[in-house]
Amino acid sequence: MNKPKLWTKDFINISFSNFFLFLTFYILLVTLPIYALQEFDSNASQAGLMTTVFLLSAIISRPLAGLWLERGSNKKVLLTALIIFAAASLLYFIPQSVTGFLVIRLLHGVGFGMATTAVGAIVADLIPSSRRGEGMGYFVMSTNMAMVLGPFVGLTAIQQWGANIMFILTVIVAIGALITGLTVKLKKPEQHDRQVVLPAFSFKNFIEPSAVSIAIVGSFLAIVYSALLSFVSVYANEINLAEVSSLFFVVYAIILLMSRPFTGKWLDQYGPNVIVFPSIILFAAGMFVLSQSGGAITFLVSAGMIGLGWGTVFPTFQTIAIQNAAPRKRGLATATFLSIYDIGIALGSFLVGLLAAKMDFSSLYFLCAFYVLVGAVLYYFLQVRKPEVKRQQYLKVKEQ
Repeated sequence: MNKPKLWTKDFINISFSNFFLFLTFYILLVTLPIYALQEFDSNASQAGLMTTVFLLSAIISRPLAGLWLERGSNKKVLLTALIIFAAASLLYFIPQSVTGFLVIRLLHGVGFGMATTAVGAIVADLIPSSRRGEGMGYFVMSTNMAMVLGPFVGLTAIQQWGANIMFILTVIVAIGALITGLTVKLKKPEQHDRQVVLPAFSFKNFIEPSAVSIAIVGSFLAIVYSALLSFVSVYANEINLAEVSSLFFVVYAIILLMSRPFTGKWLDQYGPNVIVFPSIILFAAGMFVLSQSGGAITFLVSAGMIGLGWGTVFPTFQTIAIQNAAPRKRGLATATFLSIYDIGIALGSFLVGLLAAKMDFSSLYFLCAFYVLVGAVLYYFLQVRKPEVKRQQYLKVKEQ
């Protein structure tokens, strides 16, 4: 029997919409702190709030979006979120103070949190169930590519052409997310789905319990990933490798791209455990090699190992969160997973910053390698031993 089609027009368009969302995010992530320091003579803590406020509003808005997805139309949630996101991008030209920028970052984070939640739920519906591991792997790759291109585009724009050109670029990219999101066509919900009587509005309805345990594991490991996002370039300067620091995430992305056709299929065929445990070990080994790097070769080899390890673990965890939930709960499961995951990213940036003041980055990354291994233990107890999670959920299913 032929495999159900994965690369449909709608799958490609929703992946592009996700790419543009995260490209905007990463362009602003690396440039707004610089802009705040230069234009408003703010201090480092004020500049750091540019990211903190954005992430907090995204975390808060995701459960709301997930509940809305459960109760209404995926397309309406997506378009509302993308309009908020694009509109907020237009407002960066207006503020004349850090406070004004923080208000816009708050609004922008709401749009981002809602949009990424809706996109995650929609792509889960578009991917054939028998190819969900493979499909989610390719979809998450759009985020990885934005992570590589965003900082490069943002820093080049603000350094070469100035902040106004950089803001114009973010508007164009945000509109790209809106346009590609508009082109996605979704199936209308089945009649029995529309007739479901949903529980009363309450706090417990903002989370999907089946996604919590795997989200906790993801958040635990995200603390180490945040240490890479925030400080790997600083570490490269420490060990006199500033000239190759920009290549770290390029190598990360290349290795991830090369591995994606295999890892996603293995997830569908053999289940998550066959993928997760080796990938966590490889992630830990990559952190160890990074901590011992004394030259460009070992530095970039560690990037490849981490790209293959963490770059496989994250989409696998997101797939597990979606697989564990009922079809109408996929939006809420996506929101739950990403919200808890983002808490790990935000917490990691704060904790690693505190630790970095007390030890060098080589020692910090060395400890991170062992921390990652603890994540494998956490995965075993929170996910593998859960009686309701059956391996059959992840075996290849024939589409009728």
